[in-house]
Amino acid sequence: MSAVPLDLPEGLTVRPMRPEDAGPVAELLAACEAIDDTGALKSPEDLLEWWVHEFTDLAQDGRIVLAGDGAVVGYATAIAPPTFRDAYGVHLEGRVHPDRRGHGIGRALLAWQLERGTQLHAERHPEAPARLTATVYTTMPSVEALVRRAGLEQVRWFFHMERPLTDLPPLRRVEGVALVPFSWDRDEEVRAAHNAAFTEHYGSSERDEVSWRVMFTGQRNFRPDLSVLAVAEGAVVGYALSYVSETAAAASGVRESYFGQIGVVPTARRRGLSKAVIIAALHTAAASDCQTAGLEVDSENVSGALGLYESLGFATHRTQVSWSRRLDPLRLNGVDPSG
Repeated sequence: MSAVPLDLPEGLTVRPMRPEDAGPVAELLAACEAIDDTGALKSPEDLLEWWVHEFTDLAQDGRIVLAGDGAVVGYATAIAPPTFRDAYGVHLEGRVHPDRRGHGIGRALLAWQLERGTQLHAERHPEAPARLTATVYTTMPSVEALVRRAGLEQVRWFFHMERPLTDLPPLRRVEGVALVPFSWDRDEEVRAAHNAAFTEHYGSSERDEVSWRVMFTGQRNFRPDLSVLAVAEGAVVGYALSYVSETAAAASGVRESYFGQIGVVPTARRRGLSKAVIIAALHTAAASDCQTAGLEVDSENVSGALGLYESLGFATHRTQVSWSRRLDPLRLNGVDPSG
């Protein structure tokens, strides 16, 4: 069990997180949104999907900070999906209530996250390098200052792009390819296509069945009816998977079809499939009570996706920066390199 932070302001306590904390944390995030402007509102159910599953032990991987009256004033998690390619990834997430910022709560929670992330690396994959990463929107200068002081480094920029579902480009046809809705009998095939499509992308990994379900098509916001597959000779060669957050829609009054995963297998590239699939997904969303479409792109995406999305009318609305601490392998071929 990792130690809990001890340098909290007087009157505050910290304990391991529990599933029933999802409601109060969702309220905390809603209070933060007016200042942080992330556009990423979460319901309690959304949080539980990320906290409670096979590769997370919430009591070990989460901490909650309470005021004397029991109100939640901050939280932090350190969650590590099981699969990786270049480095074992640990995601550091958390927030402090706006009224409680500037008093050392965030610093204490981040110190715990870095400690817990280091433990997860040592326990699960000491033979590999690791990357402990906090993603920070550029609208959150206080959090940026916090991670910078802790020694994390900026390593990647991600653009959150949107476009209205009006003035859509015409549907495109690609010879020998059928554009069809997602169907559950193809879920495993789509997972394989995604693994093939993202072999060269930063931070990607070959998703196993558990992480695919937890992080993608098993999500409550996943909309198979708004998702589009490209099928050639009976096989999935491209896809755009869509998600709709009804929590965000209720708060903003705008329902967005968010394209969480877009890809084309290497053997089917340079035929205009990505554009055809995205345009089909845009038309599907527009016909299904959505007003906008959104997606995220790595600013250094090796496939030139940023230019593609801009050509389809998407524009950057928010920018998120990955701040990371890289950990060296602890064991090579069964030998501790420290001696």
